[in-house]
Amino acid sequence: MTTVDDQSVGMDYLESFPKKFLRVYVPLGLIIFFLLFPFYWMAVTTFKPDAEMYDYEKYNPFLIAHPTLEHIKKLFVDTDYPLWMWNTVIVSVSSTFISLFASVCAAYAIERLRYTGSRYVGLAIFLGYLVPPSILFIPLAAIVFQLGLFDGNLALILTYPTFLIPFCTWLLMGYFRTIPYELEECALIDGATRLQILVKITLPLSLPGVISAGIFAFTLSWNEFIYALTFISSSENKTIPVGAITELVNGDVYHWGALMAAALTGSVPVVILYSFFVEYYVSAMTGAVKE
Repeated sequence: MTTVDDQSVGMDYLESFPKKFLRVYVPLGLIIFFLLFPFYWMAVTTFKPDAEMYDYEKYNPFLIAHPTLEHIKKLFVDTDYPLWMWNTVIVSVSSTFISLFASVCAAYAIERLRYTGSRYVGLAIFLGYLVPPSILFIPLAAIVFQLGLFDGNLALILTYPTFLIPFCTWLLMGYFRTIPYELEECALIDGATRLQILVKITLPLSLPGVISAGIFAFTLSWNEFIYALTFISSSENKTIPVGAITELVNGDVYHWGALMAAALTGSVPVVILYSFFVEYYVSAMTGAVKE
């Protein structure tokens, strides 16, 4: 039997194009414009000569009349940008894997083992994430100096999990909570250990959640600034966020072309990561629904 709601849904195609244009395409166009315009501005500034960049009366600020690669050349030749990129990759990947391993273990223990006070432990972990890095970097700096880790990638790899683990644990706790307990009970009856249950049952079912936590952890560690500015001093050991700001700004002189080139090329790995894993995330979600 066809209801009135079904008929209204089926008649949506008769809606006039002007109404649909105002209700759908205009809002989407505005959202896309505000999201992509910063990347467009970075690209324009990267390939625009200095003469065009500062002469708005003669040249259009939103267009490029004579493209140049001088800013990219300055970034890769006159600075340690390749080392900054390599350091950022090493620190981000290492801290992400360490944080995911600890977060999976913590979230599983809190949500699946059902011990007394587990909810309060989860709340305490979440409150730890709310503590701002501007407060934590002072005691962490003292620890880094005492351990002799200052001015090295290891200082960042070991300190980034202090804010990545609480976030990933809180995210995975909600995902582990959706997995039926009956699956684990059946596995325990069949003689499986907790480690086997975690590896063979819980993790495959929670793969989209693990991927989401990994993406967010990688992005947070890739863009982190305060710890990298505090714990790293030499130019060759800096990460992209710190190196671009400290090495491409000389007093009150801003090398905007090289700065925008660093921002543009530094965002490419994150964009590629999101583009690749978004498709995998959707496919993983579809597989989970089918199962």
